[in-house]
Amino acid sequence: MRVDSPIGRVVQRVAGSRPFAAVAPKVVPPLDRLVHRLTGGRVIISEGLLPGMMLTTIGHKSGEPRRVPLATLPDGDTLVVVASNFGKPHHPAWSTNLLHHPQATVAYRRQTFPVVAHLLTQEEKAEMWPKLTAMWPVYDRYVERSKRDLRVFRLERGGSTLP
Repeated sequence: MRVDSPIGRVVQRVAGSRPFAAVAPKVVPPLDRLVHRLTGGRVIISEGLLPGMMLTTIGHKSGEPRRVPLATLPDGDTLVVVASNFGKPHHPAWSTNLLHHPQATVAYRRQTFPVVAHLLTQEEKAEMWPKLTAMWPVYDRYVERSKRDLRVFRLERGGSTLP
């Protein structure tokens, strides 16, 4: 399924709604994590619509590994992720984790590898934003609803794999 297909457009409409933002964080990530684990890392449900990955960060406060499924935009040899948090007014925990511990691990397309996260500057983000919204137009609605500057990270291969 593609985001510009009839079903993709319906999914975008739903994904950009306030009710979805209230329910989705409690349902979508746990379900994606479960399916990813049960399939041995072969499947992330949301990949039916967008390129997806599983990101493992180190918790800023806990120091424990934290896994989160995310949509990603492949860009050359790197992956780009948006800390949209479904348009909620606060940044997602994983983005704060990356600010404090930029070394992380990514499971993407049946490969697991270490990455180092770089928060994009405003100029880099402005250059990347049209590509991100071409992939997932709902990001613009998330900005409007959240009333915050969404963090955008570039994940570059390197570093060491987390547990």
